[in-house]
Amino acid sequence: MRGLQLRAPGIRIADTELILHSNNRVYHLGVGPEQVATDIWIVGDPERVPLISRHLDRVDFTIHNREFVLHTGELKGKRLTIVSSGIGVDNIDILINELDAAVNVDLEKRQVKEELTSLRFLRLGTSGAIQPEISVGTIVASQFAFALDGVPLSYEMEFSQSETELMFALQKSGRTESGLYAVKGSDHLLERYPFHQLQGITFTANGFYGPQGRSVRLKSKLEDFSWAQQFKFNDLRVTNFEMECAGLYAMSAMLGHEALTCCVILANRATKEFSENPAEMAETLIQNALQVF
Repeated sequence: MRGLQLRAPGIRIADTELILHSNNRVYHLGVGPEQVATDIWIVGDPERVPLISRHLDRVDFTIHNREFVLHTGELKGKRLTIVSSGIGVDNIDILINELDAAVNVDLEKRQVKEELTSLRFLRLGTSGAIQPEISVGTIVASQFAFALDGVPLSYEMEFSQSETELMFALQKSGRTESGLYAVKGSDHLLERYPFHQLQGITFTANGFYGPQGRSVRLKSKLEDFSWAQQFKFNDLRVTNFEMECAGLYAMSAMLGHEALTCCVILANRATKEFSENPAEMAETLIQNALQVF
């Protein structure tokens, strides 16, 4: 996926298009360029940010605004930012746009910089497995992701050939929703962070309960996800549900950044098994990422 008709340098961005605080910090995150590293790890839960940053050699910035918590410091001689996204692709839209603006827009002049910075995003998340053979505790890397929320379709963009082929295959399997999109993750980051046990296709749902087939009091129309268990694309299977990956891949790719999602499986939706030690499994995921950074 790539963005089309990106704003050129030298054109002022209106106050209503890019909202800034009085100190020239982006509106929702509250950060400026000096507080954002090129390598950025994303977690959903704000409380997970300090669980990672405590392992840094040094923490230079700690910022908390709304559900966005950001810590930037140094690990093994390299700068690293850890930030929380909150839940859902709509939050990812805010997060990636504002991180990109912080480094690629002159916030005083409100103009795109002549020289752009490409950011590298690693999302460390938790997820539910779709295939019955995927064990709780498995770390899954999302080679592709697809979603139905349609958020990236609001931008001028185009899909790559492999993304178009995946969408066509999904449509043939019955996913005919108007908001469908599919997007590929970064091959470079797959090589850089080789701590996963499995690669697959991630279904990014636009909700936690009904959209993922959960029925509490209300009965979900999507309880049967056998179509996903049977689906194959280039020897890849739909491995897991979560709520941010496809949006992250899309927003990153359209803006010229790289992104990869690695999730630890806390639940197997097919076998109804749930982890007895979710915090321990999340910490194992973090430790694996720290070791290869």
